Amino acid sequence: MFKEFLNKLKNKKRIGVFSHLRPDGDCVGSQIALCRWLEKNGYEAKAFNEDDVPLNLMWLLDYFPIQKPTEEMVASCDLIILVDGNAVHRFGELEEWQKKYSLPMMIVDHHPDPENGFDVMVSVPEASSTCELIYKLFSEHDAEQIDEDTAKALYTGIITDTGSLQFDSVTPETVEITADLLRRGNFKPNEIIEELYSNKKLAQYKLLSKALTTIELYQDNHIAVMYVTQQMMDDTGTSNVDTDGFVNYPLSLQGVKAAIIFKDLNEDGIKMSLRSRSEIDVNIWARQLGGGGHKKAAGAWHPGPLEKAIADTIEIGKKQL
Repeated sequence: MFKEFLNKLKNKKRIGVFSHLRPDGDCVGSQIALCRWLEKNGYEAKAFNEDDVPLNLMWLLDYFPIQKPTEEMVASCDLIILVDGNAVHRFGELEEWQKKYSLPMMIVDHHPDPENGFDVMVSVPEASSTCELIYKLFSEHDAEQIDEDTAKALYTGIITDTGSLQFDSVTPETVEITADLLRRGNFKPNEIIEELYSNKKLAQYKLLSKALTTIELYQDNHIAVMYVTQQMMDDTGTSNVDTDGFVNYPLSLQGVKAAIIFKDLNEDGIKMSLRSRSEIDVNIWARQLGGGGHKKAAGAWHPGPLEKAIADTIEIGKKQL
């Protein structure tokens, strides 16, 4: 799987590893684990993200630092690797800098329909997570290089991207990998779960209480919609990162097959996250709105206003029911 990837690394020294904007557990975990692999194998690794790492993932930075990139930092790299994303525009200003300096670029990712133009693509949509793929990089090369900190980073990414092993992307191999990480990392699952889900702020619950009052059901109660506005965040002293996981509340309602959270953040348009727990493919849905992702989880954007974004999205969703 990683033969071309390893060949491309030959004669390279400084490697820039980027995780996507609005980072989550899988992109941060895979980025940190990959950087640790690179350093163990004689490369100089730099981890970059333009956005802040969410509060519940900050502890992972003890294992490898993630910096905000500058043009000078990126220009000094011999090679760029993108993790957990297959469209370069999802990585901020990197798209402009990569073109300016003609930097070779590879991806390691598990999303469908990757863009063209990458030098090497390790793209496996069937994988549960990008962390599962980085585990395979270690295991194909030298599994003994998976130390305790690397194991925790990889485990975090798999757990967060599979809903704690609940999603249908989970295979027997996924479970076997998590078991191996527990052995190599010498930790218990609850240690990671507590870091991820037991560090919430009171302000997040105040925001959630406001968001819950916006839930509406459509199409015979099969589609649930929730929204969050910038005013709601201002009133509660929160930010976009505090909405992580909110969409799972409307998704859990009886009879609901798909749920969407709309975020009206006084920016250029409305951001949305789509989730499914049925045969509905929200990746197809999102792609009709210029976004994309997975069958069960995707993201998209609408120029707004909020009311029109909701109406247009529901109209597209009708075709999937």
